Amino acid sequence: MKIISWNVNGIRAAIKKDFIRFLEKEKPDILCLQEIKIDDVARAKESFDFKNYEEYWYPAQKKGYSGTAILVKSGPPAGGFKVKSYRNGMGIKKFDREGRVQILELEKFYLINAYYPNSNHELSRLGYKLEFNKEILKYSKKLERKKPVVICGDFNVAHEEIDLARPKENIGNPGFTYEERRAMTEFLRAGFIDSYRYLNGQKIQYTWWSYRAGARPRNIGWRIDYFCASEKIKKQIKKAFILDKIIGSDHCPVGIEVNS
Repeated sequence: MKIISWNVNGIRAAIKKDFIRFLEKEKPDILCLQEIKIDDVARAKESFDFKNYEEYWYPAQKKGYSGTAILVKSGPPAGGFKVKSYRNGMGIKKFDREGRVQILELEKFYLINAYYPNSNHELSRLGYKLEFNKEILKYSKKLERKKPVVICGDFNVAHEEIDLARPKENIGNPGFTYEERRAMTEFLRAGFIDSYRYLNGQKIQYTWWSYRAGARPRNIGWRIDYFCASEKIKKQIKKAFILDKIIGSDHCPVGIEVNS
């Protein structure tokens, strides 16, 4: 079973940049999207054609902002994993109105698609983000009482110095503050693994590049997109990868392959 996560920085923009071709080539069983930037009214006017995929959308209340979506391959369940239930949000209005969390219950585990807040310039939303971190950890541990959890998405933090090209210059900047990195450490210490580090060791790859100063061609990037999973399910994760050659957003897709 192949699961891919991608912050598309606007689904309409991504579709204009070969998103459909990407979907047809990679053929993920499940594709989790963040920052879709489209509401239900606007989406109804579009002619998206995601052949052979069931669609789950969770737009933000604010137009053109945030939001998440999940595409699930239709037909027989891949690898024996059938969608048993689905829900939007954690039941906390300040986060749910921004469409940041979706939950699929599969046969063997819960899959959470998450778009973590950006702490913003001058760290104006750092408190909001840290509260989100606490709540999604609490929510994940609650789900874990029933079955393991896999959580993917744009976490908006580079956890360690190895996870960005210029750590010294970025200490204290959004996405690399002590507080955000500590929150990520606490999440992992609560019983989750960073699947990419678990399977790839100290390999250096990035998932996001600024649009400024030719950062992507020069590979001056950050690894801020993750697949984390409950310790109980880590042996079933056979591959964790970053598709850093895929263009179409300032982020690139990341993914895992899971055995039943």
